[in-house]
Amino acid sequence: MSEQPGIEWVHGTPVGTAHRPPRVVVKADLLPTFSVASLISLVGLPLGWIWAQLAPPQRMRVVTRDGRLVPLTSESWHRFDGLAMFLLLGLVAGLLVGVVVWLLRARRGPVMLVGAVLGSVLGAWLAMRMGSAFAEMRFPVPESLALGAVVERAPVLESAWVLVAQPLTTAFAYGSLAAWNARDDLGRRLG
Repeated sequence: MSEQPGIEWVHGTPVGTAHRPPRVVVKADLLPTFSVASLISLVGLPLGWIWAQLAPPQRMRVVTRDGRLVPLTSESWHRFDGLAMFLLLGLVAGLLVGVVVWLLRARRGPVMLVGAVLGSVLGAWLAMRMGSAFAEMRFPVPESLALGAVVERAPVLESAWVLVAQPLTTAFAYGSLAAWNARDDLGRRLG
């Protein structure tokens, strides 16, 4: 960049000129954002399978002839264990998604952030639904229940609040990286 005589320059910018911040690109980012959101939502399938493999079953005793189940002593703690494992898996997945989406340098911006968060919401919901299905396949309920028998019940997610972990962590990771970046255009341009 050559400096013209008579114009004062500071840090490569002429003094007295209006500095326009880069504009948000929406139209060009919609299709890539939709693709990224769709791919992120598919992360819910392996996430649900991993949860179903890790979450412990709850051992129950059959107490009536009609098959009513009561948890054994201290087995009800496993209800929390399954919930906590799903929450931690969602936090890790959200962190990884936020960092990987940030690495898509040419598409950085608020449009991609919204797509990543929406994809994470859908992925967490898919992980919850498929994880429960995988867990029920892993621990099927016997057809005939004898009085006093001990059976293992599949882990369940009793609160839908665990769905918030992955999208919240995705937004936090992406937002932290955006705040850490000192460029007005978030480094979209390589030059």
